[in-house]
Amino acid sequence: MSETNPLIGIIMGSDSDLPTMEKAIAVCEDFNIPHEVAIISAHRTPEKMVDYARNAHHKGIKVIVAGAGGAAHLPGMVASLTPLPVIGVPVKTSTLSGVDSLYSIVQMPSGIPVATVAIGNAQNAGLLAVQILATGNGNLQTKVEQYRQDLLQMVLDKQDRLDKLGYRAYLDQM
Repeated sequence: MSETNPLIGIIMGSDSDLPTMEKAIAVCEDFNIPHEVAIISAHRTPEKMVDYARNAHHKGIKVIVAGAGGAAHLPGMVASLTPLPVIGVPVKTSTLSGVDSLYSIVQMPSGIPVATVAIGNAQNAGLLAVQILATGNGNLQTKVEQYRQDLLQMVLDKQDRLDKLGYRAYLDQM
């Protein structure tokens, strides 16, 4: 899944996080952004995590999307070791439904920021990473603007359909 010259690093603490993180990967693919995907555990492979965090920018990576559940230390620890922006994705857990992960990621100490999305919302993390890249890339900025225009049109089309069908028939077709 790794590409040559990745711009976005998508990492996760366990392979069980991959179904969640798949949506960030899909965003990179949809926008044709070179990316890499890796399983890096803050607790089981700490040396690998340190090496990745310290060297990602040397490989040309511009943004790291890090997903983790439970204690969810991966995003914060990576952020403490890299000069790159890190976007944390709290992964839903069976015991606390991801609230524990959310609190762990969002409660970073001053000076070590981690942008954090909603529990399980790797799609938004991927989109945020793309938007960060787009600040220095006019072509990518145009793609982001088109994506937003497509979202607008989707909502307008739904409203038009609701107006034509009425809410009961609309619900029946959902």
